[in-house]
Amino acid sequence: MATDLIVKNNALIDASYTLSLVEQRLIGLALVKANNQQQEVTSNTILTIHASEYAQHFNTSQDMAYRSLKEASERLFLRYFSYTLYGLDFGQDSSFKPPKKLKSSDVATVMKSRWVQKAGYTEALGLLHFQFTDDVVSLISNSKEYFTSYYLSQTVEFTSTYATRLFELLMKWESVGHIPFIEMEKLRGQLGVDKKQYKMTADFKKRVLDIAVEQVNQFSDYTIGYEQHKQGRTITGFSFKFKQKNPKKVPTGSLKDKNTIDLFTGLTEKQISFFAHKLAHDHDFSSKNAEPGEDYADLERRLVLKLADPDFVQKNMKKLEKIGFKSKW
Repeated sequence: MATDLIVKNNALIDASYTLSLVEQRLIGLALVKANNQQQEVTSNTILTIHASEYAQHFNTSQDMAYRSLKEASERLFLRYFSYTLYGLDFGQDSSFKPPKKLKSSDVATVMKSRWVQKAGYTEALGLLHFQFTDDVVSLISNSKEYFTSYYLSQTVEFTSTYATRLFELLMKWESVGHIPFIEMEKLRGQLGVDKKQYKMTADFKKRVLDIAVEQVNQFSDYTIGYEQHKQGRTITGFSFKFKQKNPKKVPTGSLKDKNTIDLFTGLTEKQISFFAHKLAHDHDFSSKNAEPGEDYADLERRLVLKLADPDFVQKNMKKLEKIGFKSKW
């Protein structure tokens, strides 16, 4: 059984941050260690990575691994990420009372946090030690159903940190089969592009997006492509389609075409994906059905599963018909 599983809350997958390839890899190794800990990982847990572990996982020389860990120990402490919290819970100490008419789904707070609260390097032994911050511990330990998981071994051949970040987004949306439209600035943040880098869209595509897509296609089990969206002549963002290169075989008779109508729900797989997106971004529906802390992307992923349930479809048939679904029954 593979023991290199990485589990992240989707808020961390969607977070904006800039890490070097080495730092991204070390965070991944640390998350694997955290996931394999027999005891619960807290902000007091010291995680230790040896240079030989780094060299073995990422097929580098021992000398390179020693240098990488030493450099990372000096920079990692300064790294931070920003993520968005949704909801009206401002903490027990907050005296602010939001307006009664304000809905939880309308409130977004951008938070910033460091990755580690302590970091050190034992040069004689090639050991990197660090402790995650409370925010990171919360986002890897309390994922509930809003999480993404993949194996570190799926990313070891990437030589671009942008490819790793794109692959994480792919895995988040794996059950849906596509990554919905992401606004340009948000995508830049999610891929880890510094605000001062590649300001021209052509440079962003050439230096970031095309490289990430090429490496995911070459080194992963998925094939991915993107579509650019415009407002006039300006590119406003991108969406992505992907598929597994060698999908797992299923028993004869259980293979269903994406255009085949489910006899119980009346929706094809393509329709499920389409209407999950429509419902998630319908203000009236999302305000009543989004769970605390759930953003539009999380709600859409949950709706993909819900729309495969005949009872849920029948219960919400009027709403589905209102946004375009035509039932034959």
